[in-house]
Amino acid sequence: MKARLKWVDGVCFMGETGSGHAVVMDGAPEGGGRNLGPRPMELLLLGTAGCTSYDVISILKKSRQDVRDCWVEMEADRAEVDPKVFTRIHFHFVVVGRGLKPEVVERAISLSADKYCSASIMLGKTADITHDFEIREDA
Repeated sequence: MKARLKWVDGVCFMGETGSGHAVVMDGAPEGGGRNLGPRPMELLLLGTAGCTSYDVISILKKSRQDVRDCWVEMEADRAEVDPKVFTRIHFHFVVVGRGLKPEVVERAISLSADKYCSASIMLGKTADITHDFEIREDA
């Protein structure tokens, strides 16, 4: 995997992934930024949610669950002093479908958290990571 990051101005950076996608990162005005894009740590949190969601959806589909939608709401705390690593991350999955079995959803989330999601397993070295979920029936 390769990526490239180029300084734009102040604390604004343009990142380009090996797959050819670009993203702007910037800091808050009080940190010298102009708020032109997400903070790098926000992207790390979103990337982790993307990694685990990828697993969960894949596992649910392989388990023949009729999943129609899924999103993850996250809350995280960071250390007060440098390095300001994540110390706590909570993932709340909302899974929408028809006839979804709670035990299958719970298993999919657990498999991602414990075995498949390299991002959350890596962050789990510094953060207490918890998960919960709710199922909503699709009308």
